[in-house]
Amino acid sequence: MPETQDKFKVLLREHGLKVTNQRIAILQVLNTRPNEHLTVDEIYDYVKEDYPDIGLATVYRTILLLTDLNLVEKLNLEDGYVRYEIGDKDRDKAHRHHHLICLECGSISSFQDDLLENLENKIFSSIGFKVEDHEVKLFGRCRKCRNNAD
Repeated sequence: MPETQDKFKVLLREHGLKVTNQRIAILQVLNTRPNEHLTVDEIYDYVKEDYPDIGLATVYRTILLLTDLNLVEKLNLEDGYVRYEIGDKDRDKAHRHHHLICLECGSISSFQDDLLENLENKIFSSIGFKVEDHEVKLFGRCRKCRNNAD
């Protein structure tokens, strides 16, 4: 963990931000829960365990700041909540991952394979449009819900 915290300190400084325990704690919460896609309230609950005096407004402001700097990514997964996950340091090198959303239980899973590369290449060769990024959300039923239905 200390190595990760040191990396977060460097990232904050590189972006001209003051290094605070709260900022490190928020980044740490998101980093240690990469597949949870947390709301601000959930992030607040986790951070509050170690920093009981932190306010919800501080977490909101910090999340907005970190999102503006692309250290944290904002997600709208069509469930009525804004969710966040740790940003991709190598975002310029690759597309972000995709999300699989269960219509029954609401579980959210990440999917890493980028199967749209051929489509992006065809779009570029056909009309000269260069896709810089995309976001894919696939809706269906997870294995657990499908097994429960049988």
